[in-house]
Amino acid sequence: SYACKFPLAGIFKNVIGMETSPKQIEFATKLPNIRYQVTPPAMSTAELEQNVAAQSTVDLVTTAQAMHWFDLPQFYNQVRWVLKKPIVHKQRKLVDSKYMTIDFPFEPVDGADSTGPFDQFAIEETMDLESYFTYIRSWSAYQTAKDKDVELLNENVMGNFKLAWNEDRQSQKGYLFY
Repeated sequence: SYACKFPLAGIFKNVIGMETSPKQIEFATKLPNIRYQVTPPAMSTAELEQNVAAQSTVDLVTTAQAMHWFDLPQFYNQVRWVLKKPIVHKQRKLVDSKYMTIDFPFEPVDGADSTGPFDQFAIEETMDLESYFTYIRSWSAYQTAKDKDVELLNENVMGNFKLAWNEDRQSQKGYLFY
């Protein structure tokens, strides 16, 4: 459906809207970074590459109101084929495991509530929304996106953050760092 492509155009440089019906595309919002493509309900890998995208070149696949029409196993295989393969850096795995898997060649230091250096480590910081935005901008993932001319904290995203942040009428929030 064309309906879900419009918000994505504010985030991504290139958006491809696929539709089996040319009539549906006539109603679609026309923007310079959205390309609408009439495609058959089922496509071979060669057709997918010719009409949509090459293998491992797509960042995100969404569907709105059409999933009930899909041959789901084929759709999922095609999604796997076009999506970029995730790269999970070794360093990111350390963060996700809260540093519990780090190679630490020293004897653990016993403490009141701890049997080692990392199992209880956490820092809680209180910050306002602008400080939180500054924190997000310090992330390597944010910097990588920025280097590719992708602004993750665009006006729309920041507006949504502001609405959610202020729901409880507290300007300061606690954030837990591991």
